Amino acid sequence: MEHDGSRKHDGMPPWIPRVIVLVVLAFLGTYLLVWSIIRLRSFLLALLLSLFASFALEPGVDFLARRGWRRGLATSVVFAVVVVAGVVFAAVTLPPMVAESASLVSNVPGWLTDLSSLLNDRFGLNLNLSDVSAGMLDLQGSLQTYAASLASGVLGLGAQAVNLLLQMFTMALFTFYLLADGPRFRRRVLSLVRPERQAEVSRIWEIAIRKTGGYVYSRALLALISAIFTYVFLLIVAVPYALPLAVWVGVVSQFIPAVGTYLAALAPVLVALTVRPITAVVVVVGLVVYQQIENVFLSPRITARTMSLHPAVAFGSVLVGAALLGVVGVLVALPATAIIQAFVSTYVEQHNVDDEHLGASPEPPTDGPGPPAGDPAAT
Repeated sequence: MEHDGSRKHDGMPPWIPRVIVLVVLAFLGTYLLVWSIIRLRSFLLALLLSLFASFALEPGVDFLARRGWRRGLATSVVFAVVVVAGVVFAAVTLPPMVAESASLVSNVPGWLTDLSSLLNDRFGLNLNLSDVSAGMLDLQGSLQTYAASLASGVLGLGAQAVNLLLQMFTMALFTFYLLADGPRFRRRVLSLVRPERQAEVSRIWEIAIRKTGGYVYSRALLALISAIFTYVFLLIVAVPYALPLAVWVGVVSQFIPAVGTYLAALAPVLVALTVRPITAVVVVVGLVVYQQIENVFLSPRITARTMSLHPAVAFGSVLVGAALLGVVGVLVALPATAIIQAFVSTYVEQHNVDDEHLGASPEPPTDGPGPPAGDPAAT
């Protein structure tokens, strides 16, 4: 009997085969999930952008729906306004950008020659920038050769253009239906949640809409102010194509996080270089001065109730978004971070911290004694 019992204990426990099967199934399921995400990456990115676009346009649709408009008609009107604005922006800004870029490239060799003559006469130098000029001409020729090679591959470019249009159409279609069917879609999502959790999910949804819509509309207002200032300023300093450049600066500086200000300023500076180098310097100074005014006076007041992110958090979120999703991640980084921040501030309990725990003595008051310790104004 003891011998038979020891034989039973020497065998494989019955749960080990089940664990092996579960591990293999988990591995295969994870592999299939990752493979599906990679294969559907463009579709999922379009769906993500559509979701954020619907959040951004939801306040406008709700505004019209509360005034008696049918939701489908309200969605169509808001959608049409956005599409027309995008088409007008591209039509107004792109052609002069291309023309002025070509003019800039053709003028660079002459500027370098004039600069070498000025330095030689003023400082007694013996500079010869003809090699740089020749290099610029070679660069221009290389660009023309590259353009010709691209033209020969017009079928490939056409396929890429069709693919881009298809993705844009897919995103627009998803955005339209998410807006038009907004209440019904939310009801279906909430029906998948336990009844005691539905109020919390609905609140998170409202936070996402409010933060994303507030971000877009506050940026649109700042873009309008920036475009008006840039237009008037470029007219004063006699820079050509003032209107398209102003529209470019307003939109790019506000809707591209972190580097948008520099990309926006690059276009008017390059165009100003085709007039005179000193004009480009004046444009740089003017845009820098306006940026400081916007950072100190305009942006804090306009975005105070829409999105308040620490600059380091905003910059870090943009870097993370770019690393994860590329350009799409850059565009959705700030709204997504604001939604996460609002969710954390809503559902994570926070406590007051005594000054003695901070490791440094509090700063002395500068304008006389402060309010009593129990006064709400102290916080």
